[in-house]
Amino acid sequence: MGEKDIIRLHALVEGRVQGVGFRFFVLETAETLGVKGWVRNRWDETVEVTAEGSRAILERLLLALERGPDSAFVSRVQSEWLAATGEFKSFAVRSTV
Repeated sequence: MGEKDIIRLHALVEGRVQGVGFRFFVLETAETLGVKGWVRNRWDETVEVTAEGSRAILERLLLALERGPDSAFVSRVQSEWLAATGEFKSFAVRSTV
């Protein structure tokens, strides 16, 4: 896959998504898929995800975000596709903002 094939997914996940292992679920899923980026809780009780990879792989991540772990209830996922920056070396959990 060439550098031009890499894009960025930015998503905000709404619902019962904090305190239910959602960030760990995203971390595990992202690592399995081989995407790079981060996940974090936000003070407004949403979970924010930024990930870079191929469109096909990121679409699989997006499907996982819409489903979430069994303990979560996802009511809505707002997503946008952006140009990749290539700034990430791995996938990580970031501090709440």
